[in-house]
Amino acid sequence: MSDKNIIVGLDIGTTKVCTIVGYQKPNSEIEIIGIGTHPSYGLKKGQVVNVDKTVRSIKASLEEARLMAGMKLDSATIGIAGNHIYSFNSSGVVAIKHKEITHDDVERVLEAAKAVVIPSDREILHIIPQEYKVDNTAGIKNPEGMVGVRLECNVHVVTGEISLIQNLVKCVEHAGLHTQKIILQPIASSEAVLTLEEKEMGVVLIDIGGGTTDVAIWHDGSLIHSHIIPVGGNHFTNDLAVALKISHNEAERVKVNHGSVLKEKLNQMTSISVQGLSGTKPRDVSLGQISEVLEARAEELFHIIKNIIKEKELDEKITGGYVITGGGGLINDLPELAEYILERPVKVGYPQSFGGMTNIMRNPKFSTVLGLLIEGSKGKYHYDQEMPSEMVNHDILGRLSDSIKSVFKEIF
Repeated sequence: MSDKNIIVGLDIGTTKVCTIVGYQKPNSEIEIIGIGTHPSYGLKKGQVVNVDKTVRSIKASLEEARLMAGMKLDSATIGIAGNHIYSFNSSGVVAIKHKEITHDDVERVLEAAKAVVIPSDREILHIIPQEYKVDNTAGIKNPEGMVGVRLECNVHVVTGEISLIQNLVKCVEHAGLHTQKIILQPIASSEAVLTLEEKEMGVVLIDIGGGTTDVAIWHDGSLIHSHIIPVGGNHFTNDLAVALKISHNEAERVKVNHGSVLKEKLNQMTSISVQGLSGTKPRDVSLGQISEVLEARAEELFHIIKNIIKEKELDEKITGGYVITGGGGLINDLPELAEYILERPVKVGYPQSFGGMTNIMRNPKFSTVLGLLIEGSKGKYHYDQEMPSEMVNHDILGRLSDSIKSVFKEIF
């Protein structure tokens, strides 16, 4: 087993840090050989707020995965989210030099599409082609080899604040890893959960994490919009802790074991015992009271998503409905409430199986990290050849712009 064939996905979330190690076989299939999880103590709403705590959490997760895999881990594909992420659509057009479209023409039109003015404190993370247009022919996914005089491209551009990206990368470096790629988390989750048919039909992925809810909207096989909402599973837990006057840990236990967002489906008079704050006696609370708190927060979240769809005028493109994933998406009856508010079919999305995946890992809370592993396997060897060893320690931000197109043209 060659170290060059080892891929690492690293999901640094608000509630947990998860590391998955995979071995890429010669036929490109991935075999999972190691996994490590550890509570995350240094992030808030997807952003690093304490470097030391974040580094310790990453190290603990890495060590667990390293021991299971039985080898040293050098680099990883990491996910990024947070309220600082901003995305938009852009387009570019170029004249074709020699009638037949070449790879250089495609590169030039992508460069033209990313020639937009962005604030100096932001960095372009992804430029994702949606469709190409050759002369008057639209809807083209790969124009190379076609004949024409004018090439146009519509792209989805994802940006983030440079300082916040650097904080995340520095934490990974301090934990002893180099950053191979940075992937927007809803893109990674989509790769693990959604089928090609769903992306073609038009579907919205709702990845409910601990601190944020990541939204990715797909149509005709391309990403047409992405959005990070600063509301996640921790907000449900905090609401319960405040309403019931209990600790955060007790509120999490109540949410996971007894929570529902549809009080109509419960015997509302049924009570459970909860442990109050330190020094107080346990007391009984009704399931109806718990559900009322969770339902209010869930309604707020789904109305935010509905307003995003309405604002971007994308409702007609969502023929495949909505898919909820992420650890925060496991609250009872969440799909039913979402279906009522969003007025489309809604289901819980589970990661698609591949080599070495256990039943435990077929859980929505592992969607992002499994997607990062898949993304890390794409273009890995090209990346190794492109990056001389003396450049490995250089700032990842200086390499992002050069590697974006080579990475994402394989995806789309």
